[in-house]
Amino acid sequence: IMKLVEQAQDSQSKTQMLADRAAGWLFYIALGSGVLTGIAWTLATGFDVTVVERVVTVLVIACPHALGLAVPLVVAINTSLAASNGILVRDRIAMENARKMNTVVFDKTGTLTEGELKVVDIETSEISRDEAMSLMAAAESRYEHVIAEAIMSTAEEESTDIPEVQSFRAIKGKGVRAEVDGETIHVGGPNMAESEGFDIPEELLVFAEDAAENAETVVYLFRDGRAVAAAGLADRIREESRRAVEELHSRGVEVAMLTGDSEEVASAVARDLDIDTFFAEVLPEQKDEKVKELQNQDKMVAMVGDGVNDAPALTRSDIGIAIGSGTDVAVESADIILVKDNPLDIIKLLRLSSASYRKMVQNLFWATGYNAIALPLAAGILAPIGIILSPAVGAVIMSLSTVIVAFNAQLL
Repeated sequence: IMKLVEQAQDSQSKTQMLADRAAGWLFYIALGSGVLTGIAWTLATGFDVTVVERVVTVLVIACPHALGLAVPLVVAINTSLAASNGILVRDRIAMENARKMNTVVFDKTGTLTEGELKVVDIETSEISRDEAMSLMAAAESRYEHVIAEAIMSTAEEESTDIPEVQSFRAIKGKGVRAEVDGETIHVGGPNMAESEGFDIPEELLVFAEDAAENAETVVYLFRDGRAVAAAGLADRIREESRRAVEELHSRGVEVAMLTGDSEEVASAVARDLDIDTFFAEVLPEQKDEKVKELQNQDKMVAMVGDGVNDAPALTRSDIGIAIGSGTDVAVESADIILVKDNPLDIIKLLRLSSASYRKMVQNLFWATGYNAIALPLAAGILAPIGIILSPAVGAVIMSLSTVIVAFNAQLL
């Protein structure tokens, strides 16, 4: 965590690069102003110690301390504040751009929901419930996936006898294939049935429709090209998700959802959370395509996810936000990491991004504005009415500008 914070503080932002360029120009402005001041005063009064005083005062006041500190101070405080609030910044530009995002895409399972699925109901055709549970648990026993964990957890709770698996293969975005007791079986959702051409009996389709209306994910057990059982798995929606969606809407941000679940399940969750757009039955390799689709509509897209499947979408998005408890791949692909599994932290991110940008602008305005006023005074523009700044006063004004910038940054 400390390393990530250090990297973020070291990385330069667009505003910092702007400040550096301004400080560079100020160097030439200071030299030019000093030369012009020396020439003007020499022509007016002749060369003496007064001319040297004017030139020195101009150079002292133009010293770009405040401009050079205006952004880095805010960046350092911003990064520390973010870290103490459970937000780790890997890319400074992403933190700056967060205030401009107008679309947030959430992965459903484990992000909007708690990711702890439970088997709440099973419907069978041709086999008993115990046999169905036994075969499904066997097929999923070697798979690291929330659905597999849910089936295994339920099987353990029910003390189900789980037979040995002879061979196993995960079929990306569709389910699993396993050989159990010399028989090949498949466990998966509608995508598997469609791609493999498996048949689903009418009673199981009715069960799936009823389950979908209750926002349950349905997986089938396939044997000999035909579904012989269906399990309904429920995943509880996080309470924080509702408030996060409400807050984003109040800020004028569109909310979208990506899921591999069926259209019916996705629709039920989207209605429950008042989500604007959802993409259902999305395969892992299609997630980044959906993000690109939104970007092609001139939207500034932030993607929030926690799984290996989310990594390409996190990389594709304008701002990739990983839930910290997610996989290492997702975290490495993201620009910003939320340490807690709390979607409300995205609101914190937006607030901090906006507040930090305001502080940067205020500091840059003060650092450049003070030079616009102080340089002519240092050059002696008000000398005809008796107002002349000494080098000592110029040094105080220059130091004061730096103190004001530092104090304003602390107010973040």
